[in-house]
Amino acid sequence: MTRVLQAERREPVSGETRSCVVFLHGYGANGADLLGLADPLAEHLPDTLFVAPDAPEACAGAPFGFQWFPIPWLDHSSEEEAEAGLIQASVDLNAFLDALMVDEDLLPEQVVLVGFSQGSMMSLHVAPRREDPVAGIVAFSGRLLQPELLVDEVVSRPPVLLIHGDADEVVPPQSLPQAAEALQEAGFKEIFGHIMKGTGHGIAPDGLSVALAFIRDKCGL
Repeated sequence: MTRVLQAERREPVSGETRSCVVFLHGYGANGADLLGLADPLAEHLPDTLFVAPDAPEACAGAPFGFQWFPIPWLDHSSEEEAEAGLIQASVDLNAFLDALMVDEDLLPEQVVLVGFSQGSMMSLHVAPRREDPVAGIVAFSGRLLQPELLVDEVVSRPPVLLIHGDADEVVPPQSLPQAAEALQEAGFKEIFGHIMKGTGHGIAPDGLSVALAFIRDKCGL
């Protein structure tokens, strides 16, 4: 059974949709949490629709927030529950992306996924397993889940930008080189990285600037 994701959205400043950025929020947050990033990006991406879905599950650790899947060391769920949650959330996100492209008359190569933390984990898990590659993936402060499975399960290899704060106290900074190595082993050719100096578990201005350049230059938006 597929759960329908509710989403916040920011229309293109030009009034014409020729591309889309999908923001995927972190554990305990919601779509609106990242939609504010559309403000500094929109003036440089005037034909881009910005969409930010809420994750499908209420978050036990944050009463007003959502989660893509349980996290055992935070909510005392089991590893089995976490894995089942990831599988179901992947189905939900794929259905959301499919419907979005139909509704907005967009091709996969016109869509970029921008995730933060658990949203980055979703982006890096779902996009490589989709038949048609999206334009690119921007993963802030996340990690690549189940890297040992990627070589056998990868279907498409879009450009990837990994961004992490070197003072991240939630997701270790070494997650960036670990993800890059696994992506490279899975045949990804365009892998880029940026370290935000002195930044914890968040998005610094320099990281957002690098993300914008990547979206314009490598993703073609």
